[in-house]
Amino acid sequence: MSGLTERGGITAVLGPTNTGKTTYAIERMLGYRSGIIGLPLRLLAREVYDRIVDLRGPSVVALVTGEERIVPPRTQYWVCTVEAMPEGMGADFVAIDEIQLCADPERGHVFTDRLLRSRGLHETLFLGSDTMRPTIAALVPRVQFMRRERMSQLTYAGSKKISRMPARSAIVGFSVDNVYAIAELIRRQKGGAAVVMGALSPRTRNAQVEMYQNGDVDYLVATDAIGMGLNLDINHVAFSALIKFDGRRMRHLAPNELAQIAGRAGRGMRDGTFGVTGEAAPLEDEVAAAIMDHSFTPLRKLLWRNTDLNFGSVDGLIAALEASPDNPILIKAREADDLMALKTLGQNDDIRARTGDVAAVRLLWDVCRVPDFRGISHIEHASLLQRLFGDLHANGRISDDWLARQIQRIDRTDGDIDALSKRLAYIRTWTYVAQRSGWVADESHWRGETRAVEDRLSDALHMRLTQRFVDRRTSVLMRRLKQKEALVAEVNDKGEVMVEGEFVGRLEGFRFRQDKSAEGQEAKAVAQASAQALAPHFHLRADRFYNAPDTEIDFTEQGGLMWGTDAVGKLTPGDDPLKPQVAAFVDEAVGPDVAQKVQRRLQHFIDRKIAALFEPLLAVQDDATLNGLARGFAFQLVEGFGILPRQQVADDVKALDQDARGALRKHGVRFGQFTVFMPLLLKPAPTRLRLVLWSLSKGLDEFPEAPPPGLVTVPSGEGVPEGYHTMAGYRAAGTRAIRIDMLERLADMLRVENSRAGFEAKADMLSITGMTLDQFADLMQGLGYKAEKAERAKVKAAAPVTPEAPAADAAAASEPAATTAPPAEAAPVAADSAGESAAPDAAGAPETPAAETQVPEAQPVEAQPAEESSAEVPAAAEVEVYYTFTWGRQRSANAGRPQHQARKGGDRPEGGKRPRGGKGKPPPRGKGPKREAGPKKFAAGPSKPGRDRIDPDNPFAAALMGLKNKS
Repeated sequence: MSGLTERGGITAVLGPTNTGKTTYAIERMLGYRSGIIGLPLRLLAREVYDRIVDLRGPSVVALVTGEERIVPPRTQYWVCTVEAMPEGMGADFVAIDEIQLCADPERGHVFTDRLLRSRGLHETLFLGSDTMRPTIAALVPRVQFMRRERMSQLTYAGSKKISRMPARSAIVGFSVDNVYAIAELIRRQKGGAAVVMGALSPRTRNAQVEMYQNGDVDYLVATDAIGMGLNLDINHVAFSALIKFDGRRMRHLAPNELAQIAGRAGRGMRDGTFGVTGEAAPLEDEVAAAIMDHSFTPLRKLLWRNTDLNFGSVDGLIAALEASPDNPILIKAREADDLMALKTLGQNDDIRARTGDVAAVRLLWDVCRVPDFRGISHIEHASLLQRLFGDLHANGRISDDWLARQIQRIDRTDGDIDALSKRLAYIRTWTYVAQRSGWVADESHWRGETRAVEDRLSDALHMRLTQRFVDRRTSVLMRRLKQKEALVAEVNDKGEVMVEGEFVGRLEGFRFRQDKSAEGQEAKAVAQASAQALAPHFHLRADRFYNAPDTEIDFTEQGGLMWGTDAVGKLTPGDDPLKPQVAAFVDEAVGPDVAQKVQRRLQHFIDRKIAALFEPLLAVQDDATLNGLARGFAFQLVEGFGILPRQQVADDVKALDQDARGALRKHGVRFGQFTVFMPLLLKPAPTRLRLVLWSLSKGLDEFPEAPPPGLVTVPSGEGVPEGYHTMAGYRAAGTRAIRIDMLERLADMLRVENSRAGFEAKADMLSITGMTLDQFADLMQGLGYKAEKAERAKVKAAAPVTPEAPAADAAAASEPAATTAPPAEAAPVAADSAGESAAPDAAGAPETPAAETQVPEAQPVEAQPAEESSAEVPAAAEVEVYYTFTWGRQRSANAGRPQHQARKGGDRPEGGKRPRGGKGKPPPRGKGPKREAGPKKFAAGPSKPGRDRIDPDNPFAAALMGLKNKS
């Protein structure tokens, strides 16, 4: 034990946690020109290094750990892990922290070696627990002891559920899975937790600790790494387990080990508490009392391994490492990973052949001391060491290409927490290798490269840990609420609400929709912060809404009221169907002032909208000059929102004299054959509003929508409310419904036809309805007509070339009628698959005729010779389908039947004139003149001058001209 020779004063500064021992050592070291301090963890070494750099600057402070080496040229103070402490430097000051780790099963032999052999020229300090007092006194002659008392009280608080864990608590677990499970539970119940483990890189650990220290989270989940000198702002420490795996077996933690961790609570002069949580059983009274009184059984044995090594051969080196101590206080340490690797590689014939001299054996031992950061398996680790030794022995350095490939495989930041943690463990191996002097060609390059990869992985791991275990939104909001500062809300153009930069929900008009992902404590924090931050914003928003023009507000077909894309209210029934009320959508927390302002603005909007769109109807209602039957009829018209089926008011219409009708016509009322209506109210905007008001008055749960604008006919549909078609401006007839103004135009065309004898559909009839022949037949049946379907040979007509017509016109006339371009005012538009087509609205837009019109049977046409026609005559005659329409209802049913067939005294068409063709009464069946051979001809009355003139704008003018000439 020659290492016990003293070269300066030695002091053992002992005491419980939170006594300021590490701070005392730093102050003593900085009082000398040079010094070395050894610390148990890389994390703690980094923390102490940063503190000294803040005091003296980076140019005189070195940091040396297994994976990190920062050594300035003018280094005076060395901060190291105990394993990485330099030897033989002759520093003025040497300190070893947590000296009680001499009894640690895995690393105890290293601390024992420093206790026995590390000395400062002027001062040596050993910092640790009181349990080391007897062993230090026995092993270190003339040592002085300094007792430091804890600066605060530590109290046992018993067992607590995690859901009731107080803020600023640290929950301790002893496995990665346990730590992650606890952190996940705290995130759901408390908003999040920081995670600290010994396996984390200093960069990741610092980022997590900073998140806890600055108040982003109130909880810390950690392994027993926090017990090694990490100074954190912790009020309570809770153990989630009392058993840990020490690398070989599961064992119970000793009271002094529990005290080392529990002592992290109550830093400085602030008292702390400790307890258990989860599945951990409550502490026994004796154990709890020992922790609070800092009274533990002294350590009687320390782990030791021989440092006087024999590098003459591999076997000699193994024998030296397995030597037993000659001091009864010291016991031989169990076989460490480096010794296990040496034995494995020593059995390799190639390595035995290479280790024939002292230098080779020493190199092999240095390689075997590379820690197994990866923790895959002993065989995998030995294989890696064999490759390293082979390169170093053969080439004097590790292959750059091979090292680059190993690092490149790890340099990825994708994946989850486990994947990133494994890559961090792998890069620690290469960081350690790059730190060894002489192992790589360009040491600064590879040290920088491995450090950069470790930093990237550390940042990615910190981000993944934060994403998984921290609800950053809750943590930020909770911190600001505790500070009792005004929260600032921002609302973007999408309505997303950001409070202090965190998304909390969406603003829909004057209602806040909280983010649905928030639960538990998080939801409470979001709601509280949002209500506080949005209060001034709602008042500003209400002012802007009140002053907004009507063009920014609209109603929906379901009675909703919109401000842009936000729902701000809905219509409700009023005492008068034309005076609905509004209900504003405003959160209760916003306050009554905002709610009243929004409601007033919405009421102004809907009142003005009704006044503008229903101006003709309101004028009728307010006309004081109407009296008698006319005034009563006007009331009915207002109740019907400007549309009345004539069948419902037939008797009232008959009772109106011409003066009353004239007075109503001045307001735009039209007395049609099927409907009494106001054409201006058939426009799309009034129709849309009429359906909403009518649905409100009927109390419908779901409002029917208005048909698309511009369609003459639409499917009649099934299950629609009674009266819907009328309010939509249509009349149902068969499978389709036709717009009432177009129905009246059709009625005018049907009035001149002989519905007793039968007639065929004309091109104009198909044109104004926009229907095919089959669809038109279904419509006519819906109106009360019978439709008889038949077939006949189709004859194509061609107009003869007249002297007046130029040659170009003759060529055009020889084409089929369906291909002739019609004039602009009758441009054909092909119907879609549903039979719907664009058509004139009530304002008189152009009609849309059918795509093809059949030639009437009553117009015989002579076929043109082949040499005179540009089209070839088909081999077989084409067959066409046609319908013959006759009136099909009983005589007693006047409503809706052609007026030329109504009984004497019935309604006349508008204007009070009878239809052309006399009384329109056909001769009795079987008593008319004998029918001549040839095609039938029908006439409603005597021909008038100019009646047979062919309209030159008719698309079939050329064909009809030819038929007339032939006749």
